[in-house]
Amino acid sequence: MLIQWSDEDNCFLVGFPDFPGQRWQTHGDSYEEAFANGTEALESLIMAYEATGEPLPKSITLITY
Repeated sequence: MLIQWSDEDNCFLVGFPDFPGQRWQTHGDSYEEAFANGTEALESLIMAYEATGEPLPKSITLITY
């Protein structure tokens, strides 16, 4: 999950770079809200992949802090 502030949108944008076509999936006015919304969006993405039998993409991004 990538969470990034957007001056243009005046909110935190949430994306999933490992999922094709999922540049920005959701957002939040605070980092905490963006994280919560991102978690929910990720769960929905995983359920959609499972429903279609499509394998989950392999992780290509690893960021540690």
